[in-house]
Amino acid sequence: MNADLTDSEWAVLEPLLPPPAVTRRGGRPRHRSRRELIDGIRWRFQTRSRWDKLPPRYGPHQTAYGLFRAWRADGTWDRLVEAMGATAEARAILPWAAEDRRRAVAVGECGGVGSSPAE
Repeated sequence: MNADLTDSEWAVLEPLLPPPAVTRRGGRPRHRSRRELIDGIRWRFQTRSRWDKLPPRYGPHQTAYGLFRAWRADGTWDRLVEAMGATAEARAILPWAAEDRRRAVAVGECGGVGSSPAE
């Protein structure tokens, strides 16, 4: 199973990513690209493995998990799925985010079936 983004998938995703966080002066330099980390996140969800089983080629599991959690908390994954639309390509690139979005619509969190009107 290959979780790595193809060049064409990366070309779709990269322009939609938020700008990298600015590191403080004297901070640690980045050793992994965001593409490698996203590939690691994809690997984790495709294999349904634990984060600590992430292969070393994707970087430290703590770094990949930290990116995943930060972007989930700030809505980045949702914005990426929305920007890409509900296409098969979007589901292939970010399968967990597309699934979260479908689940949220099903239970009414995004104004879908069963949602109550805004007060």
